[in-house]
Amino acid sequence: MSFDAGSLMLQSVPFAGTLDISYDKVEPGLAIARMADRVDLHNHMGGPHAGVLFSVAELASGAAMLAAFGDQLSRATPLVANAAIRYTKLALGDIVAEARLVGSREEVVALLDAGKRPEFEIAVEVRTADGTPVSEVTVFWTLRPNR
Repeated sequence: MSFDAGSLMLQSVPFAGTLDISYDKVEPGLAIARMADRVDLHNHMGGPHAGVLFSVAELASGAAMLAAFGDQLSRATPLVANAAIRYTKLALGDIVAEARLVGSREEVVALLDAGKRPEFEIAVEVRTADGTPVSEVTVFWTLRPNR
């Protein structure tokens, strides 16, 4: 199965359009998402709201997940199982989120082949456009077998 995971995210997740997310790069297990600074999404400190930072990270993780496991969509539904975020610095300006699959794609597919519901981690670094790190996010995804 060959497809553009970034485009699929934008088409299948309307919220991504609400935030006007774009993808700079998407390849198996990696996605870089970008969101321009918007005053209507600011917090009381003048930067993107904490929920916005989390959302951009989660949407980046989704594109990385689809790029790694899109060929499994006919037999499993991807779902976020858990997530955690650590805010490290006030974000100001445009936001970039780089998401990477942690672990082995092969192990996840083997668990799915065995009839199990695998969970796997995608780590996301969120930074400003100048490269300043502002938060670290871990998103745990699962592939729920279609029955």
